[in-house]
Amino acid sequence: MWKPAASHASLRHAASVKGISDRMTWTLRAKRKRVTVTATLRPLNLKPLSYRQAGVDIDAGDALVEAIKPFARRTLRPEVVAGIGGFGALVRVSKKYREPVLVSGTDGVGTKLKLAFRAGKHDTIGIDLVAMSVNDILVHGAEPLFFLDYFACGKLEVAVASEVIRGIAKGCELAGCALIGGETAEMPDMYPEGEYDLAGFAVGVVERRRIIDGSAVAPGDVVLGLASSGAHSNGYSLIRRILQRSRRGLDADFHGRPLGEVLLEPTRIYVKPILSLLRRVPVKALAHITGGGLPENLPRVLPAKVKAVIAESAWPLPPLFQWLKRAGNLTDDELRCVFNCGIGMALVIPEAAAETALKYLIRHGETPYRIGRIERRRAGDPAILFV
Repeated sequence: MWKPAASHASLRHAASVKGISDRMTWTLRAKRKRVTVTATLRPLNLKPLSYRQAGVDIDAGDALVEAIKPFARRTLRPEVVAGIGGFGALVRVSKKYREPVLVSGTDGVGTKLKLAFRAGKHDTIGIDLVAMSVNDILVHGAEPLFFLDYFACGKLEVAVASEVIRGIAKGCELAGCALIGGETAEMPDMYPEGEYDLAGFAVGVVERRRIIDGSAVAPGDVVLGLASSGAHSNGYSLIRRILQRSRRGLDADFHGRPLGEVLLEPTRIYVKPILSLLRRVPVKALAHITGGGLPENLPRVLPAKVKAVIAESAWPLPPLFQWLKRAGNLTDDELRCVFNCGIGMALVIPEAAAETALKYLIRHGETPYRIGRIERRRAGDPAILFV
């Protein structure tokens, strides 16, 4: 075999190139010897590829945008200058605010999506997505202005995505904010067939002097709790494991309803009644009860020198949480630290305003409970005590 020395070898293309099937000749020289090699390259006959063949359907994406425009249009607010369709959405701040402060929040739905896939129910999961962000910014007293979503999948099914975004628009209507845009990402091979992921982003506004930060909370104040609609969007990895252990199907009867329907009940949106309440009574602190339950979320809005004393007998533990505790053999601490246990939002208000607030919230469709009180916190005391 001829092996020219690297230091002396040279490679020269000695044929004119007319196409990939042309005949090519190379001449190799090494020391005093010379060898000429001639080869014919055969055409590969490659067919042209398209984005669609790679798994991305641009036409489907365009169809989805057209399908969701009517949903988004129903959510528009006067502040929206330009919404869906542009590179960016434009929103002005209302002149009713003298010193406006923007408040932002982002969240997802977690593995509650897995139950939605399993049940083939996609029309309410979007409400959960909106609720998780708007309830968070509400804690600071902010009025939600607008919402954007991110929908990611392996293969875009326009009918399914339309259902999801219809739910997002419904959530925006319940919160009074505008759905002004979002992103739909079709990414082949990234997700299992029939699955998708969601993320949401909300921006609200509050007058600077009306920001709620919990700093005014003092001993003697009252803690109110607003009933949740279910597990909301937290603890679903544990819920799915309990379902697996119990061997109960989503169609199993649960107090007159299919269990899957109970588990997929959308997260309650508290925006409108609480914003209305803020104009009538002094609310010192708000806490959205999400992952971590009351033990982790209520202390986040309390000053270091006070503690919350919560009476668990003050509200009924809903049947769903009773079943989860029993079927999962959960300790009381585990139940409290994973689930909302029936309380989706907590408020801290002065004792003198408690009765007024309770009556007002009832009139506006909420189910409030007087669940505790604020006391002075001594060295070594927990930030929250259950009695």
